[in-house]
Amino acid sequence: MAETLPPDRNRSAGKNRGGKSGKVADFRYKRPPQPDALASGGRDGRTKGVAKPSSGDVRRPGRTDTIAGRQRPDLADIGAMRPAAGGEAYAALDLGTNNCRLLIARPSGRDFTVIDAFSRVVKLGEGLATSGRLSDAAMDRTLAALTICADKLQRRNVRLARSVATEACRRAENGPAFIERVRRETGIALDIISAEEEARLAVLGCHILLEAGEGPAVIFDIGGGSTELVLVEADPGARVPRILDWQSVPWGVVSLTDTVGRTEDSEEARIARFARMRAMVAESFAPFAARVAAAAGHPDIRLLGTSGTVTTLASLYLELPSYDRKAVDGLIVPAAEMREISARLSVMTPYERATLPCIGQDRADLVVAGCAILEAILDLWPARRLGVADRGIREGILRSIMAAERQSERSLQALNRHRNGRVPS
Repeated sequence: MAETLPPDRNRSAGKNRGGKSGKVADFRYKRPPQPDALASGGRDGRTKGVAKPSSGDVRRPGRTDTIAGRQRPDLADIGAMRPAAGGEAYAALDLGTNNCRLLIARPSGRDFTVIDAFSRVVKLGEGLATSGRLSDAAMDRTLAALTICADKLQRRNVRLARSVATEACRRAENGPAFIERVRRETGIALDIISAEEEARLAVLGCHILLEAGEGPAVIFDIGGGSTELVLVEADPGARVPRILDWQSVPWGVVSLTDTVGRTEDSEEARIARFARMRAMVAESFAPFAARVAAAAGHPDIRLLGTSGTVTTLASLYLELPSYDRKAVDGLIVPAAEMREISARLSVMTPYERATLPCIGQDRADLVVAGCAILEAILDLWPARRLGVADRGIREGILRSIMAAERQSERSLQALNRHRNGRVPS
């Protein structure tokens, strides 16, 4: 790792209420009447840049963006997708503890083409770990972002959409009331999904980026309010890996930061704070670690992460001047390098972290918690390399609703053939 971004201080001077649900809104999107004054805003602070990948053990797995499976309805066989009639689109909205993200896409062959997207840091779960409630300021920020999403859904001729909310709304005492307020003010019907469904959608959305291999794999999603770990293995009869085990813990970058506190007065305090974070996360991971211990001893284990933490650290590894999704999504990097970057970030001051490319002010106070969670994952699943995915729940939602519609079309075609006498009774 070059001496750019996080300074190496050793070498430098000085140094669950939500239940399972499968709601999919089947409608031509219409917003309710709105007041004249609407909050405005744009995308988050990330911008695309161009940079050459650094040398080292950086690989990209072969990709086939087709997904099929036979375990649950949301992993149904997608098959060949056809463009929606009249240019109609599909949409997936993921309201997390820290971010509000939207993807709008049209089917394209066996995959889909994104035609619009939106992402904003809303910090919906800020203070939730200590108060148990969503704050008024956090809800207002989130509603402003969702209003923008509602406008996009209307303009893009969206016919099938699914909007989900995760840990912050699952945990908050006023989560259901906020969901109703969102529906009333924006027309977006958010579905509070379970941690299990959240994990399954993340796997569906990003598993194609797993490094090729025969051994077991862990796919993880470090969120704002929780972290999901999923143990998978290849399934010869399907394109989607089989889920063997999973666990969700209530530690994400926001909840862990709020619980441990933001005191970073000295380097000693920062080191102690990071150690406490790691210990708390490791304790929560312990049951899962015990269950997968035998699999972790396999000589060919693999690891894939989908979250702002891993994409941010991958950007620092590549020494990107600004975030570039094309450079990061699908990257495979040495786990030791990610550990080194985590260690450096953990002892930096908030100001130093904020000045780094691809971190900035929004992530400066949260990235250390993400590093602590990542370190705990690497401890329990000691893969030599880490795959990086800038995709997850939204892509999983899109694939699942497209699969459901394709399955409905096949059923209708079979019924019509039967009625026309082409299929024996």
